[in-house]
Amino acid sequence: MNRRFISTSHPSVNHASPADAPCSPRARPLVLAATILASSMVFIDGTVVNVALPALQQEFSATAVEVQWVVESYALFLASLLLVGGSAGDRYGRRRVFLVGIALFAAASVWCGMAGSVSHLIWARAVQGIGGALLVPGSLALISASFAPEIRGKAIGIWSGYTAITAALGPVLGGFLIEHWSWRAAFLLNLPLTLIVLYLTWRHVPESRGRQQGRLDWAGAALAIIGLGSLVSGLILSSEAGWRDARVAYLLSLAALALAVFIWQERRHPAPLLPLHLFRSRDFSGANLLTLLLYAALGGSLYFLPLNLIQVQGYTAFEAGAALLPFVLTMSVLSGWAGTLVDRHGSRRPLVIGPAIAALGFALFALPATGGSYWTTFFPALLVLGLGMAISVAPLTTTVMNALEPGLAGAASGVNNAVSRLASLLAIAMFGIVMSIAFNAKLSSMTHGLRPALMQEVTRQQGRLAAMETPAAATQAEAHQVRVAINQAFVHGFRWVMLLSAGLALGSSFCAWQLISKRTTRHAVAE
Repeated sequence: MNRRFISTSHPSVNHASPADAPCSPRARPLVLAATILASSMVFIDGTVVNVALPALQQEFSATAVEVQWVVESYALFLASLLLVGGSAGDRYGRRRVFLVGIALFAAASVWCGMAGSVSHLIWARAVQGIGGALLVPGSLALISASFAPEIRGKAIGIWSGYTAITAALGPVLGGFLIEHWSWRAAFLLNLPLTLIVLYLTWRHVPESRGRQQGRLDWAGAALAIIGLGSLVSGLILSSEAGWRDARVAYLLSLAALALAVFIWQERRHPAPLLPLHLFRSRDFSGANLLTLLLYAALGGSLYFLPLNLIQVQGYTAFEAGAALLPFVLTMSVLSGWAGTLVDRHGSRRPLVIGPAIAALGFALFALPATGGSYWTTFFPALLVLGLGMAISVAPLTTTVMNALEPGLAGAASGVNNAVSRLASLLAIAMFGIVMSIAFNAKLSSMTHGLRPALMQEVTRQQGRLAAMETPAAATQAEAHQVRVAINQAFVHGFRWVMLLSAGLALGSSFCAWQLISKRTTRHAVAE
């Protein structure tokens, strides 16, 4: 299992070349410690914030759209600049770019922890995403360059295992800090870790560069940010303003134009951010389409699950983080077994069966209402979802890496990693629309008999979803009615989100059936 519970491949390790002198045996554990700690900060901050969202809504009286952007601003810049970070390291020095990324991530973490408003937090998270995009690709590239080939695989395996564990513990640790101190502590914790990483990297990690030449594709990166940012902004705004709003039309039109120019730019640039010729491989195209659908389902659903657990079901932040452990542990325990499935059956069969099981897990999330024991409501769904993802991840990684020639393995993994992050970015925006429509419709049907003054107050707060407060002027009976209506409306929207996730997972299973070859073969694509 790899980072953030869900990523299917390593970050870009494009054209890894040895360092001037591989690190000494004494420095090896220090190099691993530096790269593991740095990557873990990025992965933890990608998961811990979901558990913090209810606390953010409460402290800043934030709307659902505003807390969406706390997640989306980070994901936008991380997904858009991930491949740029890898290329910059190859050209300008991996250790140098890695250090810049760490420093930027640390500064942004302090900004997050000190943010006085939700808008400041959103901007700070965007800068965090930029820092993460610079340091994550460098972590594996530094390992690849610093370790001799005969021990490199073991080093990467250690990196994968430890980063997976830290990412898994992220929501639990975050929940503990939120419950006993503040959500700010979850960000400020990065500061002492950063100082350790900076010291280890400066003293013990050797510099290395790749074989890439020429200028970086900065225009492609800018177009990707403009296109994806406009698309996400338009989708999120539509949940509040409606599809006929002129701003929504403008943003979506800008997104279409920017992404069209991005494709043109990538076709003509000598060292493109997104090498389009890689998609000539049917297996590579199919694996990335599968990734987009499956990880959209997972990223979007895991965004709303902590909100349900904390705001509707009454879990504490720590309990909500711990509730995810069956999913994580199932993936961890079964990852080795799942890897053997490719050797026995090829990639296609597990990639048809795994997402189908994941779809069942998503569907099981649609069953619980409010209340009930965790073991009979959310635990079965998390267990089945973990099984489905465990069966899917290793074959998906194998398909991506074997679809192209060995010299393109780094580019293949980098693109697939960016696709998985892009999937979550888009899913949270789209699922937010589904949740908003379902929530508002259900809430209106359950509160139509209230006094006009109370109805007006309820309508005014609809944008906060389950974080809505009962009107101060309501009687005890009216307050109870409103609270029940809010909870049931959120559960209604949550069910639609999970059923949509199930549909996307089934779509990814269908993609595997139609597009992935029956045996794991290598399809040549010229560099």
